[in-house]
Amino acid sequence: MNRPFYPEKIIETIPVLLPFLSVTFEILLGTVIVGFAFGFLLAKGQLGSNKVAKAASSFVINAFRCTPSIVMLFVVFYGLPVLFWSLFKVDINNWSKAIYVVLALGLLFSASAAEIMRSSYLSVSKGQREAALTSGLTEAQAFTKIILPQAFLVSLPNLGNSFIALLKEGSLAYTIGLIDLMGKGNLLIAMNFGGYAIETYISQAIIYWVLTILIEQIFRFVEKKFSKGRVSV
Repeated sequence: MNRPFYPEKIIETIPVLLPFLSVTFEILLGTVIVGFAFGFLLAKGQLGSNKVAKAASSFVINAFRCTPSIVMLFVVFYGLPVLFWSLFKVDINNWSKAIYVVLALGLLFSASAAEIMRSSYLSVSKGQREAALTSGLTEAQAFTKIILPQAFLVSLPNLGNSFIALLKEGSLAYTIGLIDLMGKGNLLIAMNFGGYAIETYISQAIIYWVLTILIEQIFRFVEKKFSKGRVSV
């Protein structure tokens, strides 16, 4: 049965969805923190001289990159409580669903974060470090004042793309019952017995479009700022 299209419902629906952006942002922030923390360890393992750590890091990165987001989410959501109960006799079924989403997406993001950090670090020539040490800087000063700013500048385009991808992947949270922007939209559709579905999805798409444009502009602004003050020796 064909349903009529009501453009005015888009305008009515957007304000209803906006309050649930806070959950979407919490997931994004948490995922970035977990991803960078674990990604740093993976990148350090790849860049180090320990062959075992390098092989293990490469294996984990490849495994995470090959795992679909929805699969990782279900593995963490259904598997982590079983693991905790089996090993520690601890029941974590009362944990917030947001924790499971952050852990699942954070682990997946760690693979991308590790590759971004590794490639950005290697993009800075060894001569930069040697010149910094020759000029009297310590290892720590050479890293923070010379290497890190340049590596960060190189990483910005990839970071921006990764943040946008994370924003969209966070919409999978509704599949385990978390009410975020996507989850609220599905609730509205269910409350209307399937009515205004296309209007609701268009409303969600508009919000995601705006957020994506904002993220792109923020990263472009930061990149321009860092480019003006680029440090080299």
